Amino acid sequence: MDCHTKNISNLLISLCFTTLVILLPVVICTRQHRFDSPKDRSLLANERDLVTDLPGQPDVSFKHYAGYVPVDKSNGRAMFYWFFEAMDLPKEKPLVLWLNGGPGCSSVGYGATQEIGPFLVDTNENGLKFNPYAWNKEANMLFLESPVGVGFSYSNTTSDYHKLDDDFTARDAYTFLCNWFERFPEHKGNTFYIAGESYAGKYVPELAEVVYDNNNKNNGSSLKINLKGILLGNPETSDAEDWRGWVDYAWSHAVISDETHRIISRTCNFSSDNTWSDEECSGAVAEVQKQYDEIDIYSLYTSVCIGDSASSSYLDSTKFFKTDSHISSSKRVPPRRLGGYDPCLDDYARTFYNRADVQKSLHASDGVHLKNWKICNMEIFHNWTYLKPSVLPIYEKLIAGGLRIWVYSGDTDGRVPVLATRYSLSALELPIKTAWRPWYHEKQVPIDLIISRLFK
Repeated sequence: MDCHTKNISNLLISLCFTTLVILLPVVICTRQHRFDSPKDRSLLANERDLVTDLPGQPDVSFKHYAGYVPVDKSNGRAMFYWFFEAMDLPKEKPLVLWLNGGPGCSSVGYGATQEIGPFLVDTNENGLKFNPYAWNKEANMLFLESPVGVGFSYSNTTSDYHKLDDDFTARDAYTFLCNWFERFPEHKGNTFYIAGESYAGKYVPELAEVVYDNNNKNNGSSLKINLKGILLGNPETSDAEDWRGWVDYAWSHAVISDETHRIISRTCNFSSDNTWSDEECSGAVAEVQKQYDEIDIYSLYTSVCIGDSASSSYLDSTKFFKTDSHISSSKRVPPRRLGGYDPCLDDYARTFYNRADVQKSLHASDGVHLKNWKICNMEIFHNWTYLKPSVLPIYEKLIAGGLRIWVYSGDTDGRVPVLATRYSLSALELPIKTAWRPWYHEKQVPIDLIISRLFK
């Protein structure tokens, strides 16, 4: 589902605690994965990716880079990134990898230019404007389009697209990091965090586990990534708790009737693989989704876009019954369809990233043979193989390993609502060290201070 970091002032719940992860097939980051292996070529590759003429870009003092990093040379698999240096002291500031979810949605289209990057797609559809809430005020920000098939990331081997699941995605993302650090060796020692939202609530801890496991291997040639923690916004975490939170939130916000809520409470056991065989349960869950058809599930109180994205076929709610590995015939909600405070930002992003001059400037294409960029790849969304009903065991592993986790939720998101996050975190039964307290925005705590505290 991938996708909803609302303005940080919307944060209702923020919990800070330590963590660690769960078992994946292991990838070792050694010199054999270096496709730009000679050290004297790293600077060349680095400068080759420097973005110098992005159309409509505001004047800025920091550098930013974009391009492809190979992750499988034999299959011709490469991932697209966009990296923004911190506004000052980039060699000293933390490095943050940002992932959007879906599965199948673009971290460039959402995270980089609708949410937390330094530039936002402008409503005039011609360029960009500066984002006063950019996270690169306090950190180096690395946005990755993951997995292959998302945005500009690609594979020359068609069968790769049929292998996509959480484990495949985590392994590719780790290989990307290994090769990216060879291209940008000056950031190898930076404090490193992995962050994301929505379905990246699965991606982020799964990748953190791969990094953690490889860091702890007795292999002198492997890269030690300086991972300190993860940050998760409105994250998918545990299916049972997420479904319960989704339903309870809709009821508590008057989206559904008391009767619909009673039927679901009586007939649905979201912890069971068989819950969707109950017709009364699945029918009531379908009724919840039906009530969201006319509003933006990711921002309950904002307008919807009357345009291309609002009328596109993938938003037809009748198309979201699907079968996956742990829930049969489950009603799944489409990836985030609308972004930010302007509900048509998705359409503006689609126009911007399919421009020849933009693709050439970002080194995504030669400006002649253009890529067909989409904000979400619906084939990936519909065909995804779901492996882990819950990443809470990974949380526990990360906690035991001394890593930090910050979970935050916007309280008007109905897709992965704050209730789902609270139910999931409560299941961990962690001790509370700091009592519940208000989170101030404009009255007492400046936004710059909030951003800086994310990485302390």
